[in-house]
Amino acid sequence: MPRSDARRNYARILAVAEEEVAARGADASLEQIARTAGVGSATVRRHFPTRPALLEAVFRRQLDALAERARSLAEAPDARTALLDWLRALTTYAATARGLATALVRDEESMAHACSTTMTAASEPLVRRAAEAGAVGADVTAADLIAVVTGIVLATEHHRAPAAEAQRLLELAVRGISPAR
Repeated sequence: MPRSDARRNYARILAVAEEEVAARGADASLEQIARTAGVGSATVRRHFPTRPALLEAVFRRQLDALAERARSLAEAPDARTALLDWLRALTTYAATARGLATALVRDEESMAHACSTTMTAASEPLVRRAAEAGAVGADVTAADLIAVVTGIVLATEHHRAPAAEAQRLLELAVRGISPAR
């Protein structure tokens, strides 16, 4: 078990990193994060040996919450509504978490794999139920929908209101993927 000062440093670095990434995106300065957290660069590297490791930790908490939301929606009475509610939540988070979509498409395999695996696994039951209900085509996969959301977020990240624009584009995509009955 890490010492209490190491746990405090980890928590402080992560909190500062969340703020810096939110403000500056995935390219936030590791040196600035260290300065703001009141630790040295070596301390940041000890806790997070690579930028992808730090970014994964920054995004992990919310991704876990999104995965939990998917699990809670998995048994909702209306499979289409449940899937769309989750996709909207994912889109909103990804559009407001500056750098998440960019980090996912960069050559940062461990982070991309971890995030993609978490979101794909969480949404598979929702997609399967929606397909069984005829709300989406049988050939639509969770990975397909994650790719659609990622593309939308990348396309809107420099928009003056990225979350609103991302939601608007998601609604356009939904009409094509799952027209209302």
